[in-house]
Order: sequence, then C-alpha cells, then structure tokens
Amino acid sequence: MKQFLERFFSSRAYAVVGASENREKYGNIVYRYLRDKKFTVYPVNPNHTTVEGDKCYAKVSDLPADVKSVVFIVPPVRTERILRECKAKGITAVWMQPGAESNDAVRYAEENGMAAIYDACVMVVLSPVQSYDHLNTWLARAK
Repeated sequence: MKQFLERFFSSRAYAVVGASENREKYGNIVYRYLRDKKFTVYPVNPNHTTVEGDKCYAKVSDLPADVKSVVFIVPPVRTERILRECKAKGITAVWMQPGAESNDAVRYAEENGMAAIYDACVMVVLSPVQSYDHLNTWLARAK
C-alpha cells in the first residue's frame, strides 16, 4: 500500500469527485478536510458551480493539468464512468472512498496504469498528517 500512497500523494493537486455544498455529505467533509490540511484540492460536481466558496468543476476533463490524483465519493456506477475521463486526462492515481468502489472500477484503474486505493478512508489514513507540508515526513515513516 505504501507505493500506492506515495504515488497518490506525489500529485501537486487533487480533486474530489462528488464534492457537495451540503456540509453533512461526505463529499463536502472530505473536500474540507483536504483543504484544511493545505492540500491544493478542487471540487468536481456537475450540479454545483461552487463548493465552500471555491470554483467547482463540472467534470474531470475541466480540471487544471497539475491534478494527477482524484478521490471518488460517488456511487460505483459513476466511478466506473468517470474513470474513463481520468484516463483521458492523465490521472495517475485514484482513491475510491468506501462505497465508491466496485470490482470493475478497481480493475479498470489497475489495467490502465492508475494506482488504485480502496477499502480505506482518506481521512482515516491521513489522520496523523498535520498538513500537506508534513506529508513527505509521514510518507517516509509509513509502512
């Protein structure tokens, strides 16, 4: 798992697919969590123009080029569809939050050269990380 974490966190910017304006939904909670830890993170949701006051992107293909890692917080059928956009965009790593993954999604990501993380919550894994600035120190200690 360490190699997948290193690859995921090697991105200069991240996206949260399924980010929401609703502060009770996990898409919003994860987005705020990453942003509060000083990650450069972009929300993706075709139903919003902003999330937490930040510009929201309608689709992965609209994201800035420096986004190479994406967190999915959508139903598996949407994850499977959006992974094709990720491939076309050059996304190299994906994190499928619990409930966003499927066998087909994991297989597609792996067959297309993406590091695929699933069966783990990004907030739980990152809980010891104080900020993006401390990420490399934490990764060096990860097993």
